[in-house]
Amino acid sequence: MFRGVALVFLGACSFGILSTFVKLAYKEGFNLGEVTGTQVFFGLIILWTIVLLRTLLGSKSNNTSFRDKLKLVAMGTSTGLVSIFYYKCVQEVPASIAILLLMQFTWMSLLLESIIKRRLPSRFQLSMAVLILVGTALAGRLFSGSIPDFEITGIVYGLLAALCYTFFLMINGAAGNALHPTTKSALLLTGACILVLSIFPPVFLVNGALFNGLMKWGLVLALFGTVIPPLFYAYGIPKTGLGLSAILSAAELPVAVLMSSLVLQEEVWAVQWLGVALILLAIILSNISSVRQRKRQRELSTA
Repeated sequence: MFRGVALVFLGACSFGILSTFVKLAYKEGFNLGEVTGTQVFFGLIILWTIVLLRTLLGSKSNNTSFRDKLKLVAMGTSTGLVSIFYYKCVQEVPASIAILLLMQFTWMSLLLESIIKRRLPSRFQLSMAVLILVGTALAGRLFSGSIPDFEITGIVYGLLAALCYTFFLMINGAAGNALHPTTKSALLLTGACILVLSIFPPVFLVNGALFNGLMKWGLVLALFGTVIPPLFYAYGIPKTGLGLSAILSAAELPVAVLMSSLVLQEEVWAVQWLGVALILLAIILSNISSVRQRKRQRELSTA
C-alpha cells in the first residue's frame, strides 16, 4: 500500500514541475514547437525502448487487434493538444496561474459527464464546482485588486488545455485497458507525437538546437511529463484504488505553485495559497464522496 501511495504521489509531483521547466526553456530562447516537439520525440523513444526491452525479456503480449491499437494512436492526439495549449499558456501567463487554469478540467469533467449521461449534477457536485471556481479566483488574485499582468489569450489557451485534458480522461478509460501500461502509453504518445510534429516540423533535429541546450530540456520534459507519470500511475493506482489516487494526484497543484515561487521567483500571495487550498479541498471531498457512493453500490449489489 505504501509503495502505491508513494508512486502515485511522485507521479503527480512529476506533472507539477513541468510548467517550471517549460518556463526555464523559454528563458533560454527556445520556442513552443521546439519545447513540445522534443518532449514527445524523446518520450516516444524512451517508451518504445521500454516496450521493446519487455518484449525481448519474454513478456507476454495480448490479443488486442491492430484496429484497437490504431484507435489508441488516434486518441493520443488529445494529449498532444494538451501539451500545445498548456505550454502556450505557460508562455503567456505565470506558471502558478497556468496550472490553475489546467485544473479547471475538474468541473469540465462534471459538465461533460452530465451532457453525455443527460443527467443534471447533484447539489454536492455543483457546490464542489463552485468551490473550485472560487478557489481559482482567489489563487488568480481576482479579488485582491492587484491582478497579475498577462495576456488574456493565455487564459484561453489554459482553458483549452483543460478541455482537451477532460476529453483525454474520458477516452483514456474507454480503450486499451487490456494492454500493458507501457504499451498503452507508447501508443497514446505515438498519436501525440504525430500531431505535434505535424504542426511543428522537427527542424530541431537538423538546425543544431539540440546540441545548443534544447536536448536537456527535451529529455527532462519527456522524463517528467511522458514517462514517469503514466508508468507510476499504472503501477500505483491498482494498489491504492482510484479514490485515494485521485486525492494524491492533486499534489500536482501545490507542487507547481511552490516550484514557480522557489525556482522562477514568481510572486505568490497568501490569498493564492488559500485558493489552492480550496481547490484541493474540493477535489478531496469529491473523491471521498465518490468512494463512499461506490462502496454503497457494492454493498447493495451483494445484499
